[in-house]
Amino acid sequence: MTDANVSPRSTESGRTLAIVAYILFLVGWPTLHLATIAAVILAYVQRDDARGTIWESHFSNVIHTFWISLLIGVIAVPLCFVVIGIPIMGLLIVWFLYRTIKGLVRALDDRPYA
Repeated sequence: MTDANVSPRSTESGRTLAIVAYILFLVGWPTLHLATIAAVILAYVQRDDARGTIWESHFSNVIHTFWISLLIGVIAVPLCFVVIGIPIMGLLIVWFLYRTIKGLVRALDDRPYA
């Protein structure tokens, strides 16, 4: 899946940065998601450099996971006042952790996210 013009060094750099992005996602919970925002910025910056490699799918996963989680979270928080938001938030947390851990494991194994 790699391009002829993609060097092994840039591929290794993509792997390292994808792993860092996933770790920042996991560290985001105790840091009030400041690390999560850093991971999304990192993913946006690196996605074009990773185009055509397996790491592009990882950076896209980080970006999609962030925006979907933010959207559902913004909807679910006010719904917590009428109780229905609590299970939605619980499911959102499980989904967020699943996508993050799955991506981290696949990045460690040098496999694309999808």
